[in-house]
Parts: sequence; C-alpha cells; structure tokens
Amino acid sequence: MTDIRRLLAYVAPYWPRLALVLLLALVGTVVSLFVPYLFRALVDQGLVGRNSNALVRIIAMFVGLTLASYALNVVSGLRYTRVSADILFDMRLAVFRRLQQLSPRFYARMPLGQIVSRINADIGELQRVAAELALGWLGSVVYLVGSAAILWYLDSWLFLVSIALLPMSIWALVRYRRKLELSIADLRNQSAEMGTVLIESLQGMKVVVAHNAQEREVGRLRTPNDGFVASLMMMRRLTYLSGGLPGLLLTMGSAVVLLLGGMRVIEGQITIGVLVAFVAYQMRLVAPIQGMMGLYTSVASARVSLRRVHEIIDAPVDVRDDPDAAPIGDVRGAVAFDDVSLTFDRGAPVLQRLDLSVAAGERIAIVGRSGEGKSTIADLLVRHLDPDSGRVTLDGRDMRSLRLADLRRHVIVVDQNPFVFNTTLRENIRFAAPQASDAEITAAAMRAGLAPFVARSPGGLDTQVGEAGRALSAGERQRVAIARAFLANPSVRVLAEATGALDATTEAEVVAGYEELMAGRTTIVITHRAELAGRADRVLTLVWSEFG
Repeated sequence: MTDIRRLLAYVAPYWPRLALVLLLALVGTVVSLFVPYLFRALVDQGLVGRNSNALVRIIAMFVGLTLASYALNVVSGLRYTRVSADILFDMRLAVFRRLQQLSPRFYARMPLGQIVSRINADIGELQRVAAELALGWLGSVVYLVGSAAILWYLDSWLFLVSIALLPMSIWALVRYRRKLELSIADLRNQSAEMGTVLIESLQGMKVVVAHNAQEREVGRLRTPNDGFVASLMMMRRLTYLSGGLPGLLLTMGSAVVLLLGGMRVIEGQITIGVLVAFVAYQMRLVAPIQGMMGLYTSVASARVSLRRVHEIIDAPVDVRDDPDAAPIGDVRGAVAFDDVSLTFDRGAPVLQRLDLSVAAGERIAIVGRSGEGKSTIADLLVRHLDPDSGRVTLDGRDMRSLRLADLRRHVIVVDQNPFVFNTTLRENIRFAAPQASDAEITAAAMRAGLAPFVARSPGGLDTQVGEAGRALSAGERQRVAIARAFLANPSVRVLAEATGALDATTEAEVVAGYEELMAGRTTIVITHRAELAGRADRVLTLVWSEFG
C-alpha cells in the first residue's frame, strides 16, 4: 500500500486526463463484449435456420462492433501512452532533482551504472507496466465480469465446469509471486553491475588500450554478465511458472468444456449456436484471465523498479537550504573556518579542527600532500559538503544560514577535472552566466588563454567540443573552466589545481589574467605549483597529525 500511495502521488495531477482515457477504454470493452454473443444468432438463425437476411444482418453487426471497439481501444491507448509518459517524466524529474541535491558522499557510495539503471531501465519499466496495468486491468475486469454473466446465462452448468480449475490457477500464481519479486530485484542489480563495468571501461578506454588490457576488461565484463544471465534464466523460469502454469490449467478447462458441451448438443440439451457462443466467450476469457495473472508479474517488476527509484528519491540530502535562509546581500569576500572537522565516510577525519581566516580581497595558497584535505576545503566553501562540527563563514555569517543559490553565485570553484558539455565552446563558457553577451564570452575566453584554440578552429567559439570535451586537450578543458570563472565574476574564487594541466607558457598567461582580474577579490589557490603559490599573500600548508 505504501508503494501504491507513492505512485498515486505522481498520478493525481493527471486524474482528469486519465478519467477520459478510462471511460473510452470502458466503452470499448463493453462494445467488444457483445461480439461473441452474435455467434449464437449467426449459427442458429443464419446457418441452421438458412436465413440469408439474418446472416447478412448479423455479419454487418459483427463488423460494426469490431471496428467500433478497435477505434475506441486505439484512441484510449494512444491517449494513455501520452499521459503515462508525462507521469513518468515527472518521476524521472523527481529523481534528477534529487540527484542535483545530493552530496559527494552519495556519489561515492552509488556507482554511476546503478544511477543510470534507475533513471532509464527502472523508470522505463514503470512506464511499460503502467501502460499495461491501468488499461489492461480495467479491460480485463470488465470483460471477465460481463463474460461470466453471459456464460451463466448461456449455460450455468457449463459455466461451473469452466471455472473448476480456476482455484488451482490462482494457487500456482500466488505460489511463485514472492520468488519472482526477489528474482526481478536480483536481475536489476546484476544488470546495473554490468552497466557499471561497461561505463567505467568506456571512460578509461585510452588506459585500457595503452596497457594492452583489452582481454582483461573482457574478462572483467564476463563475470557480471554471467551473473546477469543466471538471474535472467531464474526470472524466466519463475515467470513461466507464475504466468504460464495458470494459463495452461485454464486451457485444459476449455478442452473439458468442448467435450461436455459437445455431448450436451448431441443430447439436444443446448443448440449448436449456444455452444459456439459459449466456446467463443471462453476462448476469449482465457486471454484476460491470463492477462490479469500476468499483471502480477508486471506488478512485481514494477514494485522492484519503484523501490529502486525511491532509493535515490529517499536518499538523505546532506546539504540543503535552511528554512530561514536569508538573501546574501552585498559580499565583501571574507572567509573563515572555525574549528572545522569532517570525516567523509573514511573513518578517520579528513579535516580536524581547522581554523583559518581569509580577509576580503586576500589571496592565499593552500598546499599539502594528496589526501590532506585540500579538495575538501573547496567542497566546503561551495557547500557540496557541510562540516561535521565547526562552521564555515562568509563575511562572518555561517554559510548554512545563506541561500545555496546566492552562495554559489558568489563563490566559484575551478577544479582540476572540469566538466565540458557536448556543445559549442561558446555555450560551454556561457554556462556560468546564461545572460552574458558574446563580447563578454569572447573576453573571458581570451583571458583564460583560449586564443590559440579559437584561432586554429574554423568555427572559432562556435566549434563543437564533443562529448565530455573530447575535442579539447586536458589543458584546454581547464581553460574553459577558468573562462567560466572569469565570466561568473564571483566575490570568492577557489582554484583547486586549476592550472594543473597547463604548460608553463600558458600557465603564465592565465596567471597574468588572474593578476588583472583578481585585484581586490578573495582568492584561495589550492595547488602544488610553486609559481602559483608564490603569487599568494600567504601560503598555508596542511599537515595531517594523528594527534589532531
């Protein structure tokens, strides 16, 4: 019931559109319900009674009802596909928005393949099941109830015979339902594990080829694939047992009806038309019964997918806006760490009781060995993380009391592995300030040292840079991030190894641009380059001590 309530929360805004769809589907089902009944008149009046006028009239009714039912089902199906796509987009959007809120802690725990599997495969499965469930369930129920009433009217004794095996069918369905749910959950996880290996291998393809590790990667992929195939085979076996076995029992019931009904015709207890109509209904009855039983399989699959999706939606948000967060106002750029400690899921603290004050407009450099917490300082300054204890302040105000959007407009981090989108160089730079003019974008690009790339590219700033910036060198991707920082014009700049991939000449050009632009602005440089650290007003060396 909890799963249903959560799913209904997405459905509720679309209820008026769904009501129209369900009404059309209901009318279509009712119309199709009367088609098999025509076989009774067709046989008894048209064929046995040798009445050609009745034959033509009944066939015309048969064609008309069939076409009307088909048209109604097509219209309702198409409209439902549209509204279900909108509902599932809302769910996908909810997942996407939650992913935007989650901290690096979450991404350290959940592999990218698992996240992508939930957004694509699991929500796609929910959309498939939703399309089957609403219309399929409604149509099956209406058709079953109507058919049962007509079958009872045609011959109550044959009707009782036809449903004799139904309890065994239901037992077979319930017997394997729970096992099927567990099997589907395992299959989803195995598929995501295989996706994780594939994504990781594709991202590191240059390293794989450079070390002649192609076959090793194939072997690494084979292990999760074997697990996936084993889970798939188990799921298929349980699907056949939970859906196919009940259907087989119902089909055997139809054979019994044909045998006993034929004997009743021979004995003159019912007409041939009644038997033909009865069999026509029963043969059509097997499909909705099997469909409803198959819905259990779909529901089990949907429940697994829904819970996997909600693992992301329910993931705790470590960093969020305080309900009483106030506008930031004017920012001078004074930054301070007051007795800050942070563990970051490693057991031992990454930072322990850090005290640091940076005056407005001051430039400091932070140096230290890898793992000493330099990058963590950058994450704290833009609130990707919040400290476990202590506080980080901007102009004397605890950053947790400020609106996240305001804070991240005034504090910008340029890191050593900047992300570049699959669009033009111009749009990548504009990402930092959507309202920026072309002249401002050009100036930012030139100051960041992108002039050589722009000059040798036929498209200039409108050059497509490829997925993840594959058309750019590592240094050029860093310069794109630096250009974004110039364009954003924040009060505090944090340069986390921001020139790490630049050659000495280009670094000198970029640093000169910093000197021009950073006058009077707070700058925190996290670097191992002596040249860049030497330009700071102060140099802070982080040293880890087991004594704190």
